Amino acid sequence: FLGIFSRGKSMRPWAWVAAVTWMAVCTAAAAHGEQPLSRIAVERTTLAVDDAAHVKASPAVLGLEGQDSGWVEVEFLHPDPSGDDWIGVFSPANFSAAICEPENKRQYPPVLCTAPIKYQFAKFKNDGYGKSGKGYLKLQLINQREDFSFALFSGGLLKPKLIAVSNKVTFVNPKAPVYPRLAQGKSWNEMTVTWTSGYDIKEAVPFVEWGEKAGRQFLSPAGTLTFDRNSMCGAPARTVGWRHPGYIHTSYLKDLWPDSMYTYRLGHRLPNGTRVWSKSYSFKASPYPGQDSLQRVVIFGDMGKAEADGSNEYNNFQPGSLNTTNQIIRDLDNIDMVVHIGDICYANGYLSQWDQFTAQIEPIASTVPYMIGSGNHERDWPGTGSFYGNLDSGGECGVPAQTVFYTPAENRANFWYATDYGMFRFCIAHTEEDWRPGTEQYKFIEHCLSSVDRQKQPWLIFLAHRVLGYSSNSYYGFEGTFEEPMGREALQELWQKYKVDLAFYGHVHNYERTCPVYQSQCVVNASNHYSGPFQATTHVVVGGAGASLSDFITSKIQWSHFRDFDHGFGKLTAFNHSSLLFEYKKSRDGNVYDHFTISRDYRDVLACSIDNCPRTSLAS
Repeated sequence: FLGIFSRGKSMRPWAWVAAVTWMAVCTAAAAHGEQPLSRIAVERTTLAVDDAAHVKASPAVLGLEGQDSGWVEVEFLHPDPSGDDWIGVFSPANFSAAICEPENKRQYPPVLCTAPIKYQFAKFKNDGYGKSGKGYLKLQLINQREDFSFALFSGGLLKPKLIAVSNKVTFVNPKAPVYPRLAQGKSWNEMTVTWTSGYDIKEAVPFVEWGEKAGRQFLSPAGTLTFDRNSMCGAPARTVGWRHPGYIHTSYLKDLWPDSMYTYRLGHRLPNGTRVWSKSYSFKASPYPGQDSLQRVVIFGDMGKAEADGSNEYNNFQPGSLNTTNQIIRDLDNIDMVVHIGDICYANGYLSQWDQFTAQIEPIASTVPYMIGSGNHERDWPGTGSFYGNLDSGGECGVPAQTVFYTPAENRANFWYATDYGMFRFCIAHTEEDWRPGTEQYKFIEHCLSSVDRQKQPWLIFLAHRVLGYSSNSYYGFEGTFEEPMGREALQELWQKYKVDLAFYGHVHNYERTCPVYQSQCVVNASNHYSGPFQATTHVVVGGAGASLSDFITSKIQWSHFRDFDHGFGKLTAFNHSSLLFEYKKSRDGNVYDHFTISRDYRDVLACSIDNCPRTSLAS
């Protein structure tokens, strides 16, 4: 932009308007990814401890009955209150003793180098705080392997002054195994269980006890992964945002019987022989490949996390997150799998948020496979090999995402993979790595689409975080491409050739459905029901699961059939090989606001593709 504005006098009016508009578009797009914790200038903290101030938290011990979360009442007093005072939740409790290495030789380590897990302004629901200096907050904590303390600050978020620190609060067993995440394994009859604990492999042996409901129980070992500060690519992930992620364990439950119910619980065997257990969970095994039965999959992107206690400026960062989570939980008996296609929790380098997110989705992920894709807020960082050299991951460069969650990828760092579920084949691409012809990912995409047995998996679905298909979002519209640059140019030939039924995307925080479209033209008119042989792929943006919403361009685009500027998610229901239903549901009420069905003889997709049909004649 400096180059543009340096030409000031010779710049034409239309160019000035275009430049200003483009800046506004970029600023609006960037605002969607602002992590609330990044607003706190922790490194500028000064110590201003006031003996007349105090903070008290109770109860001091949580999880007395094995709970993984609990509510804490925080009382505080400031003799000289102001409207920008705030309470920060810190863990470990002795956060002021942490030491951060400077990012460069000219930078001095900050007084405080640990960001809070969350924060709330002292005046929140305390109308008289400005006069009395007395306040009360009720905050929710989750088990994150360390103790907690609550600190009172004045000076606002940009010039924080540490006034007082509370007593410590801890869970009975802070190292306990928590927040299981199920995922499909590399074969249809394998389920993986991933969880977090405070136990290094040297301290305790991780395993899963599991088996058919009311049947024989088995023990399966688990592998253990973790990462350290040096695994991060930059700030804040390796500075004020760093927090040890604990130990991530994954166990593989194999040779499952189709559609059978299984129970499981997480375990750690200590050196003295005692075992530490989680509570019990259950899941239903996948159907046999090609099985003609009811199969239901929820798909969305960009959900993020939010705090049930109203902290972190609730309704400002990811206002739809809790609504989406709660609607899925309410309908969980009618859901078989979830696919979250990128921008998982928007930790953006504040590692504590990964625990917060896995706790939020635990009721879902512990019950049905929770498959994820990678987005810009997980992967992108300059000089690390990502296709985009921006700062969206906050220095994480993909490490937490590929460690905290399991995906059946050949190389988990690449984050592209195929997974089958009954009559579905899902090809999940990674838009933060190059997808163009000649690349490793392009070869994967074509192999995933071409290798599917459509007699078993008649419903072929392509998924990616950024919009590689079609979107009339304002910043794509301003570019005039209505897609990620170079997004669909080569891929649309593959979608058409291999008869991809649907393509789903996140990144754009709204909902949009196209007609069956090829080369920007509707092959058939948009409808709520399609029948007959495959004509073209329908593209669906489902990026409105939680984060702040994205505007559409005002003009109507021929291929854009249905738009919704609201939070929501998609649901696919395969009734059999010949009938598929898609529904778009709003997060605020769970009701269906858009839908369409596909009815066809599944043999229509077994026929030859557009450019490889054998020659025929009347004689044949």
